[in-house]
Amino acid sequence: MNGTQFIAQILKQEGVNEMTCFPSNALIEEASKEGIRPVMFRHERGAIMAADGYSRMSSGQRFGVVAMQHAAGAENSMGGLSQAFGDNVPILVLPGGYPIEQRHVRPNFSARDNWAGITKSVQTIDTPSQIKDVMRRAFQALKNGNGGPVVVEMSLDVCAMEVPEDALNYHSPIASKSVPPQNDIQDAVKALLAAARPMIWAGSGVLRAQASPELADFAALIDIPVFTTMEGKSAYDERLPLSLGAGSGATTGPAYEWINESDVVIGIGTSLSHNSYTRKVPDGKTVIHNTINPDEINKATPSHIGLVGDAKLTLLALIDEVKAQIGEGGRNTGVASHIAKVKAEWMAEWSPLLNSNEAPLNPYRVIQEINKNLDQENSVVTHDAGGPRDCMVPFYTATTPNSYIGWGKTTHLGFGIPLMIGAKLADPSKFCLNYMGDGAWGMSGTDMAAAAKTGLPITTVLLNNGGMATYPGGFPTAREQYDVSFMEGDYAKITEGMGGVGIPVSQPEELGPAILKARQLNDEGKTVLIDVKSNFESRKSFQGK
Repeated sequence: MNGTQFIAQILKQEGVNEMTCFPSNALIEEASKEGIRPVMFRHERGAIMAADGYSRMSSGQRFGVVAMQHAAGAENSMGGLSQAFGDNVPILVLPGGYPIEQRHVRPNFSARDNWAGITKSVQTIDTPSQIKDVMRRAFQALKNGNGGPVVVEMSLDVCAMEVPEDALNYHSPIASKSVPPQNDIQDAVKALLAAARPMIWAGSGVLRAQASPELADFAALIDIPVFTTMEGKSAYDERLPLSLGAGSGATTGPAYEWINESDVVIGIGTSLSHNSYTRKVPDGKTVIHNTINPDEINKATPSHIGLVGDAKLTLLALIDEVKAQIGEGGRNTGVASHIAKVKAEWMAEWSPLLNSNEAPLNPYRVIQEINKNLDQENSVVTHDAGGPRDCMVPFYTATTPNSYIGWGKTTHLGFGIPLMIGAKLADPSKFCLNYMGDGAWGMSGTDMAAAAKTGLPITTVLLNNGGMATYPGGFPTAREQYDVSFMEGDYAKITEGMGGVGIPVSQPEELGPAILKARQLNDEGKTVLIDVKSNFESRKSFQGK
């Protein structure tokens, strides 16, 4: 067999059943022959972002795989790669590569030379006999350590060559997991038990380790509240009395209070990174930091105890140590009643917006209707960048793991549509909804056609306010003299033209029935866009505080 056929065979051996792609790569045909379904998008960035969503939805148990052509296809892929890199999402990326003799001739594009800063690893196939080793190293990187894009550049001439018989013995690597040393576990538990106001800061590592049950058990045993990062939202059921909710640039009332007034913070499965889209641990606290990557400890947040290891194994060790120190019954500090009081006060402040009857609709009323009209345990919801993110993260109720997919250490507009297509591909039983603005729609709206064509029905709730709500009044001269940032479109009608169903909404009472109708239409295999006439509401809950 030739190199491309061998790669397809390796993918099948590794359990790959789906592969996103655009527009051409010899692997598409050879993977199809192996029974791997190719899912074609309208642009490379969408195909990569769908692979990203597939991996997130699969909690690291399966990996999104994406193929694109060499040259322009690889050149157009960098936005999707940087999003996965920023959020530590493991995906396998298989671009074509120029023939060896042309690889370093300007202006020919080399993924190995140009993608190093936005990938976990990138290798080029230079000989047919090395394919087994390159692919083994790729899957080793996918299965272990921090996530991120893993790239194998498929040189066109080399992958068309026959693979020697003695180089066809591919060996599949395994996932290796570690647990922190026992003395560090003991010190962490002593600090938590001695704290006056401890809290848990849970990240996406909890989801990837499938450690939500252990997180809930640990929180209940030691009776301390749980805050989740934007990427970690849904790792802890927000209906539980110890939930503080989640935060990005904006957060909930209980989370805001506890982040500022806590004395000991234990981060579980989180990088504790600093950027414009995360909450920061304030100075002066004792920080216990669990992560699988030792490079994250003391990177951005000063830490006093480092717990390097898998989130599930770390939580199990912490649970055992708590029981050893205080007994099987745990403790009851009465903290849940305080959280409930603060949450009630915060919700009372926001209730007028959440239940407003104003038209055009404000974004909080839209989120309220999504909360009320979804079967949340059997749905997957995400936001897009900008205003939709900061409105939704505090107010949408996440329940079971991956019922909400948060993202955004870097924030590429338009991510929500391909992300939800990837989530639907990973679990077709779920109702998949993304919440986005009209500016974001312009970046990926054509992938509604991909959802309709491939039989992966999703629902998009679009805020149609005719402008960029995240930047109200940001450039008045440019707006007044040159019409900058104004945009308009009949997005429901455009969706109809691409094989989907468009539902226009202009009054608050229309939105709930529209969501229920979308659920029905998705069950029938039809992709839906709900075009909501909305306003420029700019208030955010504890944004940037």
